[in-house]
Amino acid sequence: MQQRGWGGEGVPSYREVLRAPGFLPFFLAASLSTWGDYIARITVAAVVFERTGSAVATAATFAVSLLPSVFGRMVLSPFADRLPYKFVLIGTHLVRAAFVVALLAGVVSSAPVALLLALLFLLELAGGPTVAANQMLLTDLFPNRRLYSKAFGLNTLAEQTNQAIGLAIGGVVVTAASPVQGLLFDLVTFLVASVVLAIVVPRRDPVGLAQEGVAGFVRDIVEGGRHLAHNRVLTSLLLLSLTSTLAMAAPEAVAIPYVNTHAGQPGWGGMLMAAPILGAVAGLLVVSRFGAEEQNRSVLGMALVMPLPLLVTVFEPPLPAVWGAWFACGALQAYMLPLQSTFTLMVPAELRGRVFGLAGALSVASTGVFYLLAGWISQHTTPAAAIGVCAVVSLGGIVLVAARWPRTELADAVARTFGVQESTSRAA
Repeated sequence: MQQRGWGGEGVPSYREVLRAPGFLPFFLAASLSTWGDYIARITVAAVVFERTGSAVATAATFAVSLLPSVFGRMVLSPFADRLPYKFVLIGTHLVRAAFVVALLAGVVSSAPVALLLALLFLLELAGGPTVAANQMLLTDLFPNRRLYSKAFGLNTLAEQTNQAIGLAIGGVVVTAASPVQGLLFDLVTFLVASVVLAIVVPRRDPVGLAQEGVAGFVRDIVEGGRHLAHNRVLTSLLLLSLTSTLAMAAPEAVAIPYVNTHAGQPGWGGMLMAAPILGAVAGLLVVSRFGAEEQNRSVLGMALVMPLPLLVTVFEPPLPAVWGAWFACGALQAYMLPLQSTFTLMVPAELRGRVFGLAGALSVASTGVFYLLAGWISQHTTPAAAIGVCAVVSLGGIVLVAARWPRTELADAVARTFGVQESTSRAA
């Protein structure tokens, strides 16, 4: 059964998505592996802090977990074009499980902190091809592109929720149990996910022909970059995503320093950091009720408005007002749902691994850089001023992208992708 979208189009329900053959086990396996990611990070961070007592060394564990995601996605994602994505998914989960075993051995034997960080780096690096392979699997599970768009939205919602769950479970396990038990839980998540994927995911041979050897990997990456650069719609979607990231990253980056400037209210740090995430969940729930065409028509308008609520922070109103402004900013970030789903569907099947990997690497790298930039501005001015500067700079970048926004080309691409599919589904 289809719901009637606010945009007038027929919009599939989440029930239809969950009933699709193979999707629910894949969805649960992806959730498990996400929990494992965050549990491993918190566990290693707790061990590092216990041994060193250094906040800088503890923060380094999160930096170490971020950096390999950039290189892993860029360098290893071409594997998803070379091998059946079923093998890529199972293989990366098993390799990561092996690194968790090595981390367990290191924790038990009191190995040097540098070795633990190196193992965490390799654990995250090995997950590089997973994102691209997951996206490729999702496009094959849902040949009906309207149903795919709904599934993509559900996955995005789950990703936000699973990050919070993984952090919560990791914190509870580390404080109430021990790092060893935390890593054992992490190991189980990867092994269970591997078994589920082996059972439910069909084997699909790669569509395109990838080039052999190390030089072939380099050529694959270059080919993905060339395709991005020469496709105006894909380039515009990616640039809008990257220029928006500064405004998205700034609140989380300076939330705790901002609260520290308000004496007597330390408990608000976590609440402020959660505000954009909760707002994003609310925004995704609303946007997902629209049809694909209406969603894509709203992308640019929502992007232009998104940084504006952050400007309230500059005037340093009461913290509940700041929380509301950051929540609104998070809700407006829901345009990333149609942006990312349309980007995914527009990439030719034979190039998906390398293009998804390159775009994902750029996104992760920009997030890391913008976290540091927001912190640097905050240190040299004030946290409130840093939020304002980041919002204005981000808005300026979005305006520049909007000036050359490919409205007609994007509308045509959306019509071809969703309109043709809808006609085919009705005929069937």
